[in-house]
Amino acid sequence: MNIKVMIADDHVLMREGVRQLLEFDGSIKVVAEAADGIECLECLKKVEPDVLLLDINMPNKNGIEVLEEIKNNNMNIKVLILTVHNEVEYLLKAVDIGVDGYILKDSESAELKKAIFSIYNGESYIQASLIPSLNYRLANRDLDKEKINTLTKRELEVLIQVANGMFNKEIAIILNISERTVKNHISNIFKKIEVNDRTQAAVFAIKNNLIKLY
Repeated sequence: MNIKVMIADDHVLMREGVRQLLEFDGSIKVVAEAADGIECLECLKKVEPDVLLLDINMPNKNGIEVLEEIKNNNMNIKVLILTVHNEVEYLLKAVDIGVDGYILKDSESAELKKAIFSIYNGESYIQASLIPSLNYRLANRDLDKEKINTLTKRELEVLIQVANGMFNKEIAIILNISERTVKNHISNIFKKIEVNDRTQAAVFAIKNNLIKLY
């Protein structure tokens, strides 16, 4: 496996340090770098990386604005925000837009790589220390009871496992069903709760207190 990664950060030393960490074992290749939001978006059109490491504080366009453009244009790129901001407002905004992962710059290199591999494989990844504050904010929003009621018991079980970060194969083993059946359930879940990806589905589950119910 050789995951193509792009780094968007306005600090040269930060980009160089992250590049060295990621390319150490050969499973990740940094294919491009950008120093501001506009340069990042232009570069994405040419390079098409698998994963974008995106800082929030950048000139011209900040990371949140870049994330919005990526998602609004349905660009096939996984986005992992790598930032110093641990305030829940930034995280909540990124999650609402549809970010694939969110991690702080003071994380260890092993966690950064884990986050990259997770979102590359279709899972969401939010740094564990940030989850309690995110859960609190999401849990205090209005519940989507009508959407919840459209889900079957099995679909609820699958959704909970998605929210717990489980892969389709793992969900199949846990629920004793085929991986193909899991995929079908997830497709139906996305339609019923009106989300486009696993990250948004996980947010829906947390927001509606489904993790506590099961």
